[in-house]
Amino acid sequence: MALLWVALLAYIGWQFVDALAGWAEAPSVGRLAAPFALGAVVLIGWQTIVTALDVPSVILPAPSQIAVTFAGNLRTLWADFVQTILKGAMSGYVVGCALAFGMAVLVDRYDFLRRGLLPVGNFMAALPIVGTAPILVMWFGFDWQSKAAVVVVMVFFPMLVNIVAGLADTTAMQRDLMRTYSASYWQTLITLRLPAALPFVFNGLKVSATLALIGAIVAEFFGSPTVGLGFRINASLGQLALDMVWSVIVVAALAGSLLYGFLTVLERWLTFWHPSQRR
Repeated sequence: MALLWVALLAYIGWQFVDALAGWAEAPSVGRLAAPFALGAVVLIGWQTIVTALDVPSVILPAPSQIAVTFAGNLRTLWADFVQTILKGAMSGYVVGCALAFGMAVLVDRYDFLRRGLLPVGNFMAALPIVGTAPILVMWFGFDWQSKAAVVVVMVFFPMLVNIVAGLADTTAMQRDLMRTYSASYWQTLITLRLPAALPFVFNGLKVSATLALIGAIVAEFFGSPTVGLGFRINASLGQLALDMVWSVIVVAALAGSLLYGFLTVLERWLTFWHPSQRR
């Protein structure tokens, strides 16, 4: 009977979300409301299943229990957020993206770097984080600096590849036109090639944002002070406090969603001219 109620709820929720997504009278409102409605349906279904089947909290806590734990540990979660996201992930993200941008310009300027560096970059990008993170933690210590180093390694080469591909995304006619104006390399780079590369740059920024959060959290499993999202997950798992683990997951998900949303809005503002932004 519980499964039948869950199936009925899922069907009603699906129809409701589908109606919101296709709301022709207010399409912008529908696009914004549909994800929230889908999230509400998932949470209600989750709560219903856990309550009806009496699932133990050490296996899957209910959303209501997670909300209570989240609200009761705001100060602890905020300290973990500052340590992992603001100090470790964001500092490494900014440094890694800046280094990738500078190296991409050099790779674009000197062809021997393209032939020599990009294959090495593909090799480095394939290295598993569980192998590189312990080494960097031993090199840079157990505080947030080692997590930032892990993030730099993770985001550098995806950003490098995207920026190099973006700088090459101009036609021969466009480049010839700049030569007829007697434009130098740097003038062509700033006025033509960098604007054309912006969609690729933002694609790399959005992919790297997720990698930065994952890298900073996973690196804390290999050594950290008694604060941080990765440390909190590790410690809570040892105590079988799954509600706290899910609270940390909520913090990471909110941080990742906010960063991704900010980059999406910034991309629409700066690349309004690109066909991908036309509705």
